[in-house]
Amino acid sequence: MKEVNVIVLGDTHMPRMAKQLPERLLNEIRAADLIIHVGDWQTRDVYEQLKQFAPVKGVYGNVDEPFFYGHFKDKLVLNLAGHRIGVTHGHGKGKTTEKRALDQFSNQDVELILFGHSHIPLHREYEGRVLFNPGSPTDKRRQSHYSFGKLTLFKNEPIQIEHIFFVDKKQ
Repeated sequence: MKEVNVIVLGDTHMPRMAKQLPERLLNEIRAADLIIHVGDWQTRDVYEQLKQFAPVKGVYGNVDEPFFYGHFKDKLVLNLAGHRIGVTHGHGKGKTTEKRALDQFSNQDVELILFGHSHIPLHREYEGRVLFNPGSPTDKRRQSHYSFGKLTLFKNEPIQIEHIFFVDKKQ
């Protein structure tokens, strides 16, 4: 049974926070079957770079240029290897980023919700769903490490989910 390897990233804020994608991220992307961006790409250049490696799916964030509003939505449901995955950025008013992400999919049958906005890596279960924020590979803010996510999916098996942490965004 074929596995599906997915790289999840968000909050790249390029070129403001980095002029290029970190080498640690590029090393993983080279083996990806799919790349999911959870928003705040900032410029179309990020999308153009990523699609050179694998197909790219994603949503727009709150600081993205107009291109993203025309080509992406604020939320997305993907069916990958029989798993339903919700994708959103998580921005908005009131509530926590996590709660806003959950609310986006309150009436939909998804087992995993991918979101960004806070730049805070998160992986936890809540009421039978898994919430995952990859953090940021280029703008860690007050976090100790830069980060992104990796999903490995097989049909009829639990999704393998991991964060990949690193300290230098230039490597």
